[in-house]
Amino acid sequence: MEDVTYTKGLYTATASIREVGQDAWQGVVTLARDEGEARDEQETTVYEVDSTSSTPLEALEEAKALAHRILGEIEL
Repeated sequence: MEDVTYTKGLYTATASIREVGQDAWQGVVTLARDEGEARDEQETTVYEVDSTSSTPLEALEEAKALAHRILGEIEL
């Protein structure tokens, strides 16, 4: 399943999933800040959806919702 990327100002949130067990997936959001400088070690923060889902699509939808909440809380 393909990751989904959202951007707000300097911030980029990437929603993805990972398999955590048989028939269990978890949504994950990686938040990065683009300072405009090319750096090898860009600072990122990883957020996890609190619950697991029974399908990859469901987990991705949860991750997308989390990404929207995170970006919505950022003030530019």
